[in-house]
Amino acid sequence: MKELLKIEQGTMRFGGLTALSSLDFSIREKELVGLIGPNGAGKTTVFNLITGVYRPTSGRVFLGERDITGLRPYTIAAAGIGRTFQNIRLFESLTVFDNVRAAFNLHLRHNAIHALTRGPKFCEEEKEIAQKTLEILEIFHLGAQRDKPCTSLAYGDQRRLEIVRALATKPRLLLLDEPAAG
Repeated sequence: MKELLKIEQGTMRFGGLTALSSLDFSIREKELVGLIGPNGAGKTTVFNLITGVYRPTSGRVFLGERDITGLRPYTIAAAGIGRTFQNIRLFESLTVFDNVRAAFNLHLRHNAIHALTRGPKFCEEEKEIAQKTLEILEIFHLGAQRDKPCTSLAYGDQRRLEIVRALATKPRLLLLDEPAAG
């Protein structure tokens, strides 16, 4: 199997603190990998390095053959890396439905003109996104709550919604930070 993700000599320093030192590892396609360690070991820092939240002090990050070191988080998401966070980060002012629909927007095919004029391409794609959003919400047993504010969900359902939203970005690699927390 091909390498999906590779970190070479990943180092992350915050002032005088070295959070990661010369980290080397890779993940192959279709591999399921767990990153374990005590609090403060650097697990979330690794995720932040991979997803572009942090630029490594030194070292490189590759998605397949592509060097994604230092790219913006939205560029890395569009390239195929989805993630959840240790502390839930939903769009608090949006409904359950709209939180997921927002993730599907990462791969829109229509342009601004279509959106402004509400042309056929825009309407067709919006209908398609709404259908996909409802389908994935049903799969994860959140369909009945689609019109509720996401903040009204129980903590476990919010965690599940965050995972659904990450899956809606159609990632090649999904990073789950503390998925069973709470």
